[in-house]
Amino acid sequence: MPVARRSSGFDLALDPRDPGTPAYVWLYASLRRAILDGQLRQGVRLPSTRDLAAQYGLSRGTVVAAFAQLDAEGYTSSLVGSGTRVNAVLPDELLEIKPRADARPARPPRRRVSSYASRLTLFPTLERRPTRAFRPNVPAIDQFPMAEWTQLASRRLRRASTQLLLTDDVMGYRPLREALVDYLASSRGVACDVDQLMIVSGVQEALDLVTRLLLEPGDTVCMEDPGYTGAQQVFQACGARIATAPVDAEGMVLRAAALRRARLIYITPAHQYPLGVAMSLPRRLALLEAVRATGGLIFEDDYDSEYRYAGRPIPALHGLDRAGQVLFAGSFGKVLFPSLRLGYLVLPADLVERFAAARSISRRHLPVLEQAIVCDFITGGHFGRHLRRMRQLYAERLAVLLDAARDQLAGALDISPIEAGLQTVGWLSAGRTAEAVAAAARARDVEVTPLGQFYRDAAPGEGLQLGFAAVPARELRRGVAELAQVLGSKASPGPAAATVARRTRGTRR
Repeated sequence: MPVARRSSGFDLALDPRDPGTPAYVWLYASLRRAILDGQLRQGVRLPSTRDLAAQYGLSRGTVVAAFAQLDAEGYTSSLVGSGTRVNAVLPDELLEIKPRADARPARPPRRRVSSYASRLTLFPTLERRPTRAFRPNVPAIDQFPMAEWTQLASRRLRRASTQLLLTDDVMGYRPLREALVDYLASSRGVACDVDQLMIVSGVQEALDLVTRLLLEPGDTVCMEDPGYTGAQQVFQACGARIATAPVDAEGMVLRAAALRRARLIYITPAHQYPLGVAMSLPRRLALLEAVRATGGLIFEDDYDSEYRYAGRPIPALHGLDRAGQVLFAGSFGKVLFPSLRLGYLVLPADLVERFAAARSISRRHLPVLEQAIVCDFITGGHFGRHLRRMRQLYAERLAVLLDAARDQLAGALDISPIEAGLQTVGWLSAGRTAEAVAAAARARDVEVTPLGQFYRDAAPGEGLQLGFAAVPARELRRGVAELAQVLGSKASPGPAAATVARRTRGTRR
């Protein structure tokens, strides 16, 4: 495998020279050691002989002689016009005695870590692979208006002022926060002051901040079951006890015992993850009343609320809250693109100072240029146009999925109708397991996610998560056809699967 050609691009920091050591010997030995220690990696281009001579006050002939010795011994190669580069295979490696295959690896040192560190588990990042049916949680990145974004970014960079480059606000770039306050008020019914809105890298950072500042080990957190595993991992890491509440057609079922002892309630009312149902207005009001009586707090994850295809939008929980009990969080990851890593957290007024202090001693603030570009994207009207275009596209792709499933999967997979989001769920007929179906589909280059992995308690049935937003219509049809082959189709649905589908199906409003 060829080694990438790289340039060091910087001055070399070599070992100090002993007064009695000849310059040629010292330079040769220092460069050799830097190569063997990995300071100069394979494929890296060494500085020119003139630059190195000037840096260390040597004659150019001394540097040329040291380079020639390294070339002769196989550590480097010199080509006219390409400079001197470290070789991919070093002579010491050729002479090295390989360890026996059965030799025991060195035991890693035992390190003392905090109790928090011992509870951490790795939350996987988005895998970079070609989009195929039915990959969930991914927007149609290929439809993003990159030309408009590039123009805005170029304009921002050309006009970047000293003030912008020096901006340091722990709550985030103020013009962006002002634009978001207007947007959330009109689209989600969220009424807040600009000083209550903090820019974060995403909902995951918002969860981490809220958990570290508001929870102690042993406190109880109530969350939906099934629910977002990323939130669950944050709560477990802080040592919280997790109480679960099931989900039906109206969203989270309000269990008095779980709510009474909960310090924090995590919920996705706009588009429940992963089932996709929206929490009904009566249940939202009942939840606010229950929390008001206990003095707890609600973390409202406004997941996928931007993409609503049917029904009447319901105001966010935060918009119905009159007692300052709701923390409201959202992200640009699904509406713009995931690698942007920008989101927002709306805080109760009495908590702003503490959250600002926490940010000030950790991240300080997020990169400002990206925030300024997003601000221009919103205020210039591009954001609204992009959302409208994506809603239409995703609605069309959802219709393709439902039509194809109705024709080819009837009796084998009951797909729940949804009113919003980037994915839906399908319930398997009796006698089929989601894990087995997912494995068989994977062999046909079709991606479905078993719903069981989102449950803490036993799942009420066998179901699959199916994404459609990032998947073109032709690929959706292929995926349905392949899934029909896996399931054999046309079998009558079992009573258990039918019951589950009725219980979790979203209601039309």
